[in-house]
Amino acid sequence: MTRRLHRLGAVAGLLWLALASAAQAQTTAKATFAGGCFWCVEADFDKVPGVLSTTSGYIGGSTANPRYEQVSANTTGHAEAVEIVFDTAKVSYAALVEYFWRTIDPTTRDRQFCDAGSPYRTAIFTHDAQQAAVVQQSLKTLEQTKPFKQAIVTAVQPATTFYPAEGYHQDYYKKNPVRYAYYRNSCGRDAALERLWGKR
Repeated sequence: MTRRLHRLGAVAGLLWLALASAAQAQTTAKATFAGGCFWCVEADFDKVPGVLSTTSGYIGGSTANPRYEQVSANTTGHAEAVEIVFDTAKVSYAALVEYFWRTIDPTTRDRQFCDAGSPYRTAIFTHDAQQAAVVQQSLKTLEQTKPFKQAIVTAVQPATTFYPAEGYHQDYYKKNPVRYAYYRNSCGRDAALERLWGKR
């Protein structure tokens, strides 16, 4: 009898863990944004409450397992991007899209600030039909409310394979705060964003 109770208790415990894991899985989702230098995109999104993790990497190209040197030389077709895992109970995908717009210059093709070339293009890579619908609605609203005259050229396309970047690129702004601050300031990212969107 005692053994049976122990077994039942163990089964109940495993069931509870499985249910808890399933519940957690249902409250997380992925978003993938290309906004020029992935160091900057990662740093911007790490500030958002509800974002659980950010990973710098490459997406949208034709070469498997690309290296940074290949991507930056524009030989693979990939864009620098950040894959974001977020808690849907704390922040919505729509809110992340709205935040993304204001961290980039969506009017410039194949360039962001001091970084030029296709790897630095802006794009939203959607993971399902629901995300695609959210982005299209956001884009439609933005076209009507944007505080600038230029057309929006940011691409919206289904997500393909995402390849994490080399380890030294991950959390670069934390590992190299002085170099990162110098790069971001000298690139003029924040000043350009303020001119485009106004003060936050």
